[in-house]
Amino acid sequence: SSVFIPAMLAGVSMARKATPEFGQGAVGYGRYFWHSALDQTSENFMVEFIFPTITHEDNRYYTLGHGGLFKRTSYAVSRAVITRTDSGHNTFNFSEVVGSGASSGLSSLYYPSRERNISNTGTEWALDIGIDAASFVVKEFWPDINRKFFHQSDSIEGAKH
Repeated sequence: SSVFIPAMLAGVSMARKATPEFGQGAVGYGRYFWHSALDQTSENFMVEFIFPTITHEDNRYYTLGHGGLFKRTSYAVSRAVITRTDSGHNTFNFSEVVGSGASSGLSSLYYPSRERNISNTGTEWALDIGIDAASFVVKEFWPDINRKFFHQSDSIEGAKH
């Protein structure tokens, strides 16, 4: 994901001509890509290290693992705003919300000055939280997908005989 997500975001941004100063073609894509990669890296650093250390939050995703599609999906998405403390209690996810916001503000410093505005920063902030919420949904259902499509049988009894 550390290459795929920035590559995808760079392609979408280039197609939208989100930062016209970057241009088009291979050089333009390269500019979009390194900005997207740096955005994702700084967001991960803030959300997964700096803010959890300060706020004593456990930023790991814990799967619910049972229940229907709606229940598990809502639980996964809710983890973008609710997390556990180091002691195991639910709390507001300062690491995700504030960390993503800090990262978005920081990223505006290395974009062209014309692109540095509250709207672009807010869009980046929402995108970062949205990507993380989507990744929580994938993490929630990945064990089921993995079991169904890649490991047809969890039983190893046949190997014992």
